[in-house]
Amino acid sequence: MKLSAVLILVLAIGWPVASAADVVRVALDWTPNTNHTGLLVAEALGYYAAEDLELRLVEPDPTVAMPLVAIGRADFGIASQEYVTMARAAGIPIVSVAALFPHNTSGFASPIDREIQSPSDFVGKAYAGWGSEMEELMIRTVMEADGASVTDVEFLNIGTIDFTTAVRLDVADFYWIFYGWQGVHAELLGIEFDFMPLPELADVLDYYTPILFTSETMVAEEPEFVERFLSATARGYTQAAREPEASAEYLLDYAPELDRDLVLASQTWLAGVSIPDVGTWGRQEERIWFDFAAWALENGLIDAAIDPQAAFTNVFLPGNPKASEGTENP
Repeated sequence: MKLSAVLILVLAIGWPVASAADVVRVALDWTPNTNHTGLLVAEALGYYAAEDLELRLVEPDPTVAMPLVAIGRADFGIASQEYVTMARAAGIPIVSVAALFPHNTSGFASPIDREIQSPSDFVGKAYAGWGSEMEELMIRTVMEADGASVTDVEFLNIGTIDFTTAVRLDVADFYWIFYGWQGVHAELLGIEFDFMPLPELADVLDYYTPILFTSETMVAEEPEFVERFLSATARGYTQAAREPEASAEYLLDYAPELDRDLVLASQTWLAGVSIPDVGTWGRQEERIWFDFAAWALENGLIDAAIDPQAAFTNVFLPGNPKASEGTENP
C-alpha cells in the first residue's frame, strides 16, 4: 500500500490520543523482538521515569507507523532508512533521530548446498521475499557490481513466511534476512546456510536499519521532549549491549510468547554489533544519508529527490551540547 494511501486511511479511522503529557507513544515496526529490547530496558530500569516519561508501545507495521507519527497519533516510530527516504519523497514530514545500530545487519542467506558465495552465483537461482521494489533493486545493484544480470533471477513472493520455514520447504535458493533474528534462529535449529552481509557487497547498502523517527512538528515544537526520550532510550540500548542476557528478560516479560532460547541468543548476537557507550549511541553519518538518497533516486525507488540533511538529525542525542536549542545536523 502506498504511504499516501495509508496516511489517508489513518486520518479516516483515527487513533487513540494519549491524555497524559508525559506519556511517550512509540509505534513499532513489527511484532516485539530484540530490536526493541532497549525500549523495554529503559522502561523497566526507570530511565524513562527519570525523564518524567511513561512508555507506551503501539504495534502496527512500518508503513502505518510513519503516518501515525506524521499526524501526531504516535510520538516516535521504528522503521528503517529506506522507509524514511520513501516517506519524505512522498511528502510525509518525518525525521530520523537515532540509529538503533551503527551498521546494517541484514544480508542474503542461502542453504549451504546451493553453493552461493557471491552475487554472480544468483544467476539461474530463485529468490523468495515479500515482493518489494527494494529487494529487486538491492539484488540488481550487487549483481551488476559482480558482472551479472538480475534478469537471470526468478523472483517469488512468499509474503511473511520466515526464513527457517522457507528453507525447510525448499521454497527458493536465497533470501534476504536480518541475521540478528532470522540467522540466529536458523543456527539454533541446526540449519546450515551461507550468508553475505549487505555492507560487504555494496557500501550504499550499509544504510541505517532500524532507526527511530519522529515528526517535523515534534522536532520543531517539542525539542526538549525529544531530547528527554532519546536520553532515556540511549541508556536502554547501551545497557542492552552491556548486559544482553539480563536485558533479554525484559523483552520476555513483555512478550512471553517468544522463544526464550532465540531471544537470549539474538540479544547476545546484537550486543556484539551494538554501541555500549551512551555518548556515541544513535549517531548517523551525513554521507550514508546522501549516498542512499542518490541511489534511491537514480534507481527509481523514489520519484522525487529529497534533502538528505532534512531527513535526519543527531542534535537530540546524549552528548550533543544544547540539543534543545536547534535541529542542525552537527
